[in-house]
Amino acid sequence: MSVNVLYKTSAKATGGRDGHAATLDGALDVKLTTPKELGGGGGAGNNPEQLFAAGYAACFIGAMKFVASQGGPKVPNDASVTSTVGIGPRSEGGFGLDIDLAVSLPGLARAEAEALVAKAHQVCPYSNATRGNVDVRLTVV
Repeated sequence: MSVNVLYKTSAKATGGRDGHAATLDGALDVKLTTPKELGGGGGAGNNPEQLFAAGYAACFIGAMKFVASQGGPKVPNDASVTSTVGIGPRSEGGFGLDIDLAVSLPGLARAEAEALVAKAHQVCPYSNATRGNVDVRLTVV
């Protein structure tokens, strides 16, 4: 599969889960901390799963807006996506992710909302990146 790349960004991390990450352009700069549930100290800072959850939620709204621009129903201004990202050991070894996307589309009929979400899931780059190797559950709330 080839991609016609229209935008690129780069980030550098140091220190792993208890370190620091920043985009090279300086737009994002975060302290990283390991959650207590993964054996870390927790505390102030973010972890990769939080960053992934925020990115996926925002990107999914963008995917819904793209679908709307192609003749789908209009995405309400107060639409929201809550992305819940879990991490843990895989039965096959190593670690894996588990994702729930709860999509709120106030004012849209349930069937219309579910169709929009299904189409967005086919075009969202995060959905395409995870398809086939990460469980992603979609719910219209």
